Amino acid sequence: MSLDALKDRIPDHAKDIRLNLGSLATEPALTSQQRAGTFVASALASRNAEVTRAILAEFAPLLSPEALNAAKAAASIMAMNNVYYRFVHLVGGDYATMPAKLRMNVMGRPGVDKADFELWSLAVSAINGCGMCMESHEKVVRQAGLTQEQVQAAVRIAAVVHAVAATLDGETMMQPTRAAAA
Repeated sequence: MSLDALKDRIPDHAKDIRLNLGSLATEPALTSQQRAGTFVASALASRNAEVTRAILAEFAPLLSPEALNAAKAAASIMAMNNVYYRFVHLVGGDYATMPAKLRMNVMGRPGVDKADFELWSLAVSAINGCGMCMESHEKVVRQAGLTQEQVQAAVRIAAVVHAVAATLDGETMMQPTRAAAA
């Protein structure tokens, strides 16, 4: 499925989401790799098979095999880290001083420019709602020289990809089941 086919699946009540998806596909604030990796990581984090297939078909060819692997790794590692660090942040206490004892080697050697990997991790953290991770990754990418506009662009992509997934999931849930129709 192409990005255009995905946009065609978005219902009229979500026209703004459809338009945003189209404009963000060519977001000029990000490099091609940053934009494509953000789309891929965000689609994986949004957990909708149809969205993930369409985004991969559109953006995976724009990434080197190493960059595609890193975008997938960002979605995977942040799925774990966002749960753990959201817990640490929300519960407080001594948990913040305790070692996590979770393997996170990919974060030190992602196979692509560290700033790009951190940007993708930030986008996934925004989808997963981990404030501690968002603050940490935003700080790293800003120290690496990315602008506020680039950070905002990545989070806008994450927000729209997630909205597409949520919209299509909602549409699927509203379809009558075969048992109800019989």
